[in-house]
Amino acid sequence: MTETLLADPAGIARAAALLRAGELVAFGTETVYGLGGDATNDAAVAAIFAAKGRPRFNPLICHYADIDASFADVMENDVARRLAAVFWPGPLTLVLPRRAGCRASLLASAGLDTLAVRVPAHDVSRALLRAVDRPVAAPSANRSGRVSPTTARHVLDELDGRIAAVLDSGPCAVGVESTVLDLRDAPALLRPGGATIEAIEALIGPVRRGAPAGAVRSPGMLASHYAPTLPLRLEATAVAPDEALLAFGKAPAGAAVMVNLSEQANLEEAAARLFSALRQLDAEGQRRGLRGIAAMTVPSHGLGVAINDRLRRAAERG
Repeated sequence: MTETLLADPAGIARAAALLRAGELVAFGTETVYGLGGDATNDAAVAAIFAAKGRPRFNPLICHYADIDASFADVMENDVARRLAAVFWPGPLTLVLPRRAGCRASLLASAGLDTLAVRVPAHDVSRALLRAVDRPVAAPSANRSGRVSPTTARHVLDELDGRIAAVLDSGPCAVGVESTVLDLRDAPALLRPGGATIEAIEALIGPVRRGAPAGAVRSPGMLASHYAPTLPLRLEATAVAPDEALLAFGKAPAGAAVMVNLSEQANLEEAAARLFSALRQLDAEGQRRGLRGIAAMTVPSHGLGVAINDRLRRAAERG
């Protein structure tokens, strides 16, 4: 059985001790729950892949308590320093070259010469990282390719008995994963997320969309990802009687089951509810024998870019 720990000093201390001993602990951040393992421990990193059933070529994000600790393991540049000063702590991941003395396992980098790093904006996660006092690799705490968890209950639904503990930090405020930028050369957006591209470009100027050809350099770059069991139909303007509806704003009538991401069409509210809504519709739709989920269109600006990215990946059937 997986322990459920309270987000108090005793729970944080227990979670830190488990991580330092090479065990896996899920913990909440402002984005989603991460499946944490000691990034300096090859066996712990391998255990993350095993628990998730995650492809070995998909790198992991390493989490740090503060900017200095993060930049101790990667070679920052002027753009990275400017971004970190504004967006850290926060939902932004930077991909930078590993330093010669980088503490993180090469397995966390999928054997690449880069490392994805971030400083989460969540008091409990940062307290945990300070207590561990080493980088913690933490992809989303779900089976690979499944919907990301935004509560401790979601983690247990996916990983109970496969990991040592979950530190119950409450529901995640942002609800989609961090934005990932590759800063090895000209800034490139590898994954849209909780830090909007508009805010990033206001600080550093134009950012190239899409990854350059070659190896997968960050999480979230596989074509099929975040998939519920039921097929997902995008850009729905109507819903069939045998479909569940993922609504946004004013919803059409006739859905057997519906979850509205935001009746007021608020993108922040929609992002925070996205993964919970997909899980709810998937479970209820299967229970009722529905054939799929219809998803209404979400505007592609601000957090809508990240929401649509996740929906597109969830609609991929391999």
